[in-house]
Amino acid sequence: MPTPTITSGIVHLVSTKLSVNLNKVATLRNTRALDIPSVVQCARLCLGAGAQGITVHPRPDERHIRPKDVADLQELLAEHPKVELNIEGNPFHNLMALTEKHRPAQCTLVPDSEGQSTSDHGWDLVADGPRLRPVLARLRELGIRSSLFVDAVPEVVHLARELGADRVELYTEPYAAAFAEGKHEAVIPRFRDTAKAATSAGLGVNAGHDLSQNNLAVFLENVPHVLEVSIGHALIAEALEYGLADTVRAYLAITGS
Repeated sequence: MPTPTITSGIVHLVSTKLSVNLNKVATLRNTRALDIPSVVQCARLCLGAGAQGITVHPRPDERHIRPKDVADLQELLAEHPKVELNIEGNPFHNLMALTEKHRPAQCTLVPDSEGQSTSDHGWDLVADGPRLRPVLARLRELGIRSSLFVDAVPEVVHLARELGADRVELYTEPYAAAFAEGKHEAVIPRFRDTAKAATSAGLGVNAGHDLSQNNLAVFLENVPHVLEVSIGHALIAEALEYGLADTVRAYLAITGS
């Protein structure tokens, strides 16, 4: 169902957009010296099924997405002006050079270390703020929407706006882990409160990490104002069973978009 939001006393229904993360496609491709599976072809299938965005996380070691993939996807998306490219990563590694070159619609800043296998925490908005502020200012100069990867901590999320961010992306692995154990009701309030606090501060709200067809609907039913979810690992894994296009359509049925 669309996520309800209230502005000036009027209730609006806001559909949550789906951005498909293609990192795992590139991971499989990189195990052989062949362009199989093709990141671009998989992106085409996602777009044909209705995905509103494509996400990539080009790491310095190029273990999945490579700079050429970013260029190829940008060329593909030029044919789909309503579909957004979201490049995510650590701005203090290789991210900003690619962002400056390709000018994606959105850049999601993530505090990963170079050898980290996957994202496992959000920014410390107090400690990391002085470093992030000039990066966010540069993204604004480039006309690129910025999003900061954050933990569900409602008391400090407003700092993202003060630093110059346009959105935050809620790190949802703690929710997904709790959902798998049947304990999600205990953690949902802090995600809900963080989303509300972010919206009150003038921030847009995204979400991502370990979301799946099993847990996404409950999350969106309980956490308001979510504009976009970025989903990769579960979506690609499910696509091995059900096909990529049908899996994307199943997610779109959940997000109401």
